[in-house]
Amino acid sequence: MPKMKSHRGAAKRFKLTGSGLVKHYPSNKHHKNTHKRENRIRALKRNTVLSPSFQKTIREILPR
Repeated sequence: MPKMKSHRGAAKRFKLTGSGLVKHYPSNKHHKNTHKRENRIRALKRNTVLSPSFQKTIREILPR
């Protein structure tokens, strides 16, 4: 039986934590930041944990 391959696009965007949660870097921070508030940009710096419904999908395409 061949090995399962991980979805390479998802592997670059999502990481699994030790406890099995899926974290990601939020979008909307890369350009056109001049009209966004400073606290919005500061909040977008942090990695966030996906909602449980999305986590199920991502775990299927990222075998560990």
